[in-house]
Amino acid sequence: MNEANHETNHAANPAASHDSRNALHPIVLRVNGEKRPAIVESRTTLADCLRNELGLTGTHLGCEHGVCGACTVLVDGHSARSCLMLARQAERYELRTVEALEEQGRLNILQQAFHDLHGLQCGFCTPGILMTLTELLREQPDADEAAVRDALSGHLCRCTGYQNIVAAAMEALRRQRGQSA
Repeated sequence: MNEANHETNHAANPAASHDSRNALHPIVLRVNGEKRPAIVESRTTLADCLRNELGLTGTHLGCEHGVCGACTVLVDGHSARSCLMLARQAERYELRTVEALEEQGRLNILQQAFHDLHGLQCGFCTPGILMTLTELLREQPDADEAAVRDALSGHLCRCTGYQNIVAAAMEALRRQRGQSA
């Protein structure tokens, strides 16, 4: 095809022309205490950027509609669905993913409670749940079971009845306060 025909075909077919919405953009995200550069399309979600560009695969994608909570990360300390946020929007925030929860190579209080009380089954939704509960433990150190259940209401786990998840969260709260069960 010669250049003249190529130009004509693009004019006749707008979908074939360059779409600036899909242009590539260099960004720098502050993730888990580090500045991490990436090059993303305008439409790239934070979840896709974390997983595909930065290799942080602990953030899982379930519904991609903000319903299941599997993709939850902390954005300036508050839980947010990373499938609903564009990567470019996240540049101005401090991001924390499940990979940052361990402390000096060891499970943190919440992770250890989940381990000890079997607060998971298949584990797919667990990273998002851990991130939401991380916010709860920080913001409401005296939370009761109703507050834990309320925090978990935005998460969909098809494997459990949430009993062990709630028990693990309550145990983490007790441990955080220095109390024994």
